[in-house]
Amino acid sequence: MSDPHRHHHDHPHPQHDEHPRPGGSPAARWRRRTHRLAHRLTPHSHESADKLDPALESSARGLRALWVSLAVLGATALAQAAVVVASGSVALLGDTVHNTADALTAVPLGIAFVLGRRAATRRFTYGYGRAEDLAGVVIVLTIAASAVLTAWTAVDRLLDPRPVAHVPAVAVAALVGFAGNEWVARHRIRVGREIGSAALVADGLHARTDGYTSLAVLLGAGGAALGLQLADPLVGLAITAAIALVLRDAAREVFRRLMDAVDPALVDRAEQVLDQIPGVRGVGELRLRWIGHRLRAEVALVVDGEATVREAHRIAVTAEHALLHAVPRLTAALVHADPAPSPGEADPHLAIAHHARA
Repeated sequence: MSDPHRHHHDHPHPQHDEHPRPGGSPAARWRRRTHRLAHRLTPHSHESADKLDPALESSARGLRALWVSLAVLGATALAQAAVVVASGSVALLGDTVHNTADALTAVPLGIAFVLGRRAATRRFTYGYGRAEDLAGVVIVLTIAASAVLTAWTAVDRLLDPRPVAHVPAVAVAALVGFAGNEWVARHRIRVGREIGSAALVADGLHARTDGYTSLAVLLGAGGAALGLQLADPLVGLAITAAIALVLRDAAREVFRRLMDAVDPALVDRAEQVLDQIPGVRGVGELRLRWIGHRLRAEVALVVDGEATVREAHRIAVTAEHALLHAVPRLTAALVHADPAPSPGEADPHLAIAHHARA
């Protein structure tokens, strides 16, 4: 709906740089051109033009978390692979494969973070933040594949029990695998929740499932040391059930993000902030949605019907500013001002009501 009171926080700032003065040295003209190019390609805000955009900083934190976890899991997998070669443990081989696969899930998520930092285009007008949600789907499918592989390996071991050699070395490698995966899981989940990335949280949950698999190897090795060859596959089946529970949580988180679900507490907080804005007589429609790990808002406010366009615009800007400060990870808000109805006045939205029902 077109409205003169609408205001978007991330609008461009046409200033004198948009039309440089003719003349000047070639170096000065080059500096003006590069400044304009950087201004257009870099997201920015009114209040922090000289600071790194919070959304870009959150993407950078996500990338750092991925690279750190990739290094830790890579080192863990290499250490376990050395023990696999020496012991011939099939269970530890499976755990090493799991850790390698978990490390490689950083690739689609890293690509998503890089894409999410690209500027919006005329085709992708909201940018590329939703690439994170697609990466989250890939991660959920990877967790599901890990569960299937673990169950298959456990059943195969039940049908064909095999002895485990170098049990102490296998036990140490299992502990290394659990420690590495648990550290990575905590790191990914913490950073993912801080920047609002459901995909990174899901990836952390995936690392935790591989930590459980490492524990299965440890318990199986303990059973093998006691002469119980069926201990390893039975524990593997139990861990498969645990992985299934983690898969449920990760799938639910990613599904909610795909369906534009938000925490109702954020909606309540936004409404409370808007109700306190001077000049706001009521809050109509209020919508929040995630685009990657960034929030956007759409708000319809009721203002005095006798207010001028400038007054209504000032109220809208004040409301937007308050939302940006009050709602965590909110990077843009579109505010629409509706005049309070007068007695006997027809609702101006009746002309488009049938479109809303279609």
